Order: sequence, then structure tokens, then C-alpha cells
Amino acid sequence: MTMWTAARPRARTIAGIIAATLAVGALPRALRAQLPAGFDAAWRPLVAEHRRALEENGVVGGTLAIIRDGRVVAADYFGMADLETGRPVDENTIYHWASITKTFTAVGIMQLRDRGLLRLDDPIVDYVPELREVHNPFGPMEAITLRHLLSHSAGFRASTWPWGGDEPWHPHEPTEWSQLVAMIPYTRIHFAPGSRYGYSNPGIIYLGRTIEKVTGDVYEAYIDKNIFRPLDMRRSYFDVTPWHLLAHRSNNYRIVNGRPVANGLDFNTGITVSNGGLNAPVGDLARWLGFLMGAPEALHAIHESVLARSSLEEMWRPVVPAGDSPLGPQAMGLSFFLYEVDGHRLVGHTGSQKSFRSFFLIDPAARVGAIGVVNTADGDDAAPDTARLLGEVSARIAREIFPLFRTGTATKAR
Repeated sequence: MTMWTAARPRARTIAGIIAATLAVGALPRALRAQLPAGFDAAWRPLVAEHRRALEENGVVGGTLAIIRDGRVVAADYFGMADLETGRPVDENTIYHWASITKTFTAVGIMQLRDRGLLRLDDPIVDYVPELREVHNPFGPMEAITLRHLLSHSAGFRASTWPWGGDEPWHPHEPTEWSQLVAMIPYTRIHFAPGSRYGYSNPGIIYLGRTIEKVTGDVYEAYIDKNIFRPLDMRRSYFDVTPWHLLAHRSNNYRIVNGRPVANGLDFNTGITVSNGGLNAPVGDLARWLGFLMGAPEALHAIHESVLARSSLEEMWRPVVPAGDSPLGPQAMGLSFFLYEVDGHRLVGHTGSQKSFRSFFLIDPAARVGAIGVVNTADGDDAAPDTARLLGEVSARIAREIFPLFRTGTATKAR
């Protein structure tokens, strides 16, 4: 989904089921040494207020973390991962990251570009010829490029399905490529490609299809071999949870009449996996942020083998304005949202699927990042607007926590 959404009414507090842990003092001394002076004084009240908001809004569980050199250096583990089994959220909890998956797909496309297997200005119909059947009142489909899809400026609709999805017996997402192909003749381009921003889930699915066409791998295998393995993201996977990780999988919850209703541990994103199928613990996502930030130095060669720093910087150049956010005006690069906060460039993305809501945000120059995720959203009219809560805390982190890391002064280990 788009980076942030509008507010909705609060839910009633779920009394008696919320537990929380603040993990800073328990960190190894080497990690605590990476925290700048004044960190505790800023972090603890921020977490306390965020935790209070989650509890007041009936959120079942979630995590908030600060990332440095690809590792979690401060974290708040809030509430429950699964109410039925009584599992609390901890550092091993596996969440669904939804649209954050798009950043992996985009890096996959850039890898193929850097290896000379495609060009960003190639027409998408070169790789997905079925798209020639799309109705494009603005010109030929050959004019729509991979670059347009990466920057959400191709003109495709936002949603995967143009109809349905509102019945319990409907599939959560299309499970077969043929289902998307069947909808293509009923699809239109909504604005002149490249003229403006229009967030599009189908556009990213077409990029995932491109990866498969160029490499001969299914999308999941390509990402596992070319991103997960070199970055040591050993507990990251798509869709159905492997048996050995099931004990760590977070459920997700709607709030109905002030009570949590479980959606179930697993669901199939089907053919839309490249758009939103990622599941992982926060520690693995921290490694992803470490790669994006280019730290630590010991991993430089591995990071460069995944994607050159110059190519990441290319992805972080604004392409089209993308509206307002809690961080101020945002722009879209190549599948990353871009901000300027107090003169500093920040990069991020959000995720929203089933009842998971999440964000990551990095300050590449300061080599610091943040991750926020909850397992509760939607329901009745009093359900919590957790996307708003995460938007608010991300803005506070950008303005109150990130600046502390720009001084280069770390606290002494205690």
C-alpha cells in the first residue's frame, strides 16, 4: 500500500492480554557502545508513549526497533504474537511484511540490469507480452517501461483485483498467473505513463514476472539465492511458514466489538508474491537495512556482490512526487519512498496486508534505521488505525532519534 493512510477511530483497550519488554539494557556491551549520547533519554519516553498508544487502541502485538550496522541495537517487544497459544512477542517473532517485499523485487530488477540482462528503459511488453492487450488511451503499450513500473508511474490501477475480494470464500489474492492474464483485456492505463505517481500492486507483479522470464527461476527461488542467502537472512521466506519456524510465526488480528479476532497464522499471496509475500523476523529485516545502509565495513564485499552502492543511490533519486506523509512531502524513487527531514535524506517503505502493518525507515548517511510492525488492524468502526500510529512513531524517530546518530558520538558501554 501507499506509504501512510488516513486516521480512523480508536478501539477499546484489550484488558489483561498485553505484555511488553523494553530491550536496551540487556544488549551486549559491543552493541550498547554503538548508541550515541542521549539515546536512552530520547528512546525510553518515545517507546513508553508508543506502547501506551498501542495498548489504548487494542493492538495485540508488535515490535519497534533501531538498527545499526545491520543489527538491532534497541527494541521494544510489545504484547502477544499469538493469543490462543499464549506466545508473547520476542526477538524471534516472525511477521508478514507485505509491501516491503516490493523493495526486494526492485533490487532483483536492478541486479539483472547491472548484469546486462535487461535495461530499465525496456518496454514491459518485452517480458510480459500479455500486457499488449491492456487498453492504453495515451499511446502504445511499448511506451511503458520497467522504469515506469519501478517508480509507480506507469498508470496501472492500485489494486490487484479490479473487483471482488470482499467475501470470505474469495481467494486472498490471485493464485495463478492465468487469473491475472484473464483480467488484462479489462485493464486500462489511467494516466500518461511517467506523468505522475500512482501506486500500483499489479505493476510490481509484472516486475516479478520479468525476473522469472529473464532468469528461468521462480521468483521465490531467485530472491532466496540472490538476496536472502548472501545477506544471511536465514529465517526469511514467502507465504506458508516452514514447519521448523511455525512456533515463531505471529498471528494477526482484526478488532470487532473491542475484541481481537484472529485471521490465522498463514495465508497465500499467490501470484502476487513479488508484491507482498515476505515473512521474516525483525533480525533478518535488520540485515536488509544493513545492506541498504552499506554497513558494516566488514560486509562491504558481500553487499557489493548483491548490488552496487551506486545502483542503490540511483534507486533513491526522486522520480515523481508522491504526496504528503507524517514525515512531510514524499517522493517515489525506484520502489523506495524518499523524504527530506531537516535537510537530511531518509528512505523507506511501508507494508499493509491482512492485519499486519509495518514500516522501515533509514538515514543512509548516518547509517541508522528503524523498523516498526504490529499484528493488529481493521475490523469494525472502532478498530485501531495502526497505520497512523506507526506513521506518528516513525516521524518521531526521524526527528528525535536519528539526529543523535549524526554526531558520531557513542556512549561508553556500561
